[in-house]
Amino acid sequence: MIQFQHVFKSYGQGANILADINFSIAPGEFVFVSGPSGAGKSTLLKLIGGLEAPTRGSVIVKGQHMDQIGSRARPYLRRAVGVILQNMHLLYDRSAFENVMLPLAVIGLSSDKAAARARAAIAKVGLSGKEQLNPIALSGGEQQRLAIARAIVNKPAILIADEPTANLDQASAQKILEVFRDFNRVGVTTLIASHDLELLRRHANRTLLIEPGRFKDLGTHA
Repeated sequence: MIQFQHVFKSYGQGANILADINFSIAPGEFVFVSGPSGAGKSTLLKLIGGLEAPTRGSVIVKGQHMDQIGSRARPYLRRAVGVILQNMHLLYDRSAFENVMLPLAVIGLSSDKAAARARAAIAKVGLSGKEQLNPIALSGGEQQRLAIARAIVNKPAILIADEPTANLDQASAQKILEVFRDFNRVGVTTLIASHDLELLRRHANRTLLIEPGRFKDLGTHA
C-alpha cells in the first residue's frame, strides 16, 4: 500500500529533514508516526499525500511512484488519500456542510449524490444536526471531526492525520482516536503523527519513530 525506498527530503540547500527512510505499510494497518517536533513527521505525511515530492528516493502509494506520476494523474491518486493537517484549513465563510461538500464539488459529483455523501460523512463523525453551523461555532474537538469528515467524504483507501489530538483534552482526544479506529476497522489504512506518549501507550499497534538523524520502525507491539 505504502513504500518508502531510500527517501531523502530537504528544502533548498538545507540539511536533510528526512534521510534514507525505508519502510512499507500493508493495506489496513493502523500506524503511529512519533518523534519530537521538527523531526520530520509532517514532512513524511505530506510525501504520502502527494503534497511534497522527495528530494531523492521513491515514495510509492497504491503502486504509483508519487514522484513520477503526471500532473493530470496526481489529483486522482490524492483522492485515495484523506489528509488532515495541523492547520485544518476549514473555511469560516461557509457552513460545516459546505466545507465537507468541497472535495465532492472538485470531482464534479452531482449535487444530490454529493449532498447525500456529505451528510453520511458528517453523521459518521458524530456531527449530525450541526451541518449549518459555521465551523468557528464548533468546539476544537468538533472542528477536528469536521476536518475528518471532509477528508473521508471521497471514501479514501488511506487516511493520514498530523497531530489530530493536539490541544485537545483527554476526553476529546479519545473520541477523535475512536473515529480513526472506526475507519480502520473497515479497512482504511491509517497513519497518525503524534508526539503524545500517552496516546501511543494506549492506542499504538505499530510505531515509526523519527528523531533528528535517526529513523526506526518499532514494529507491532502491545
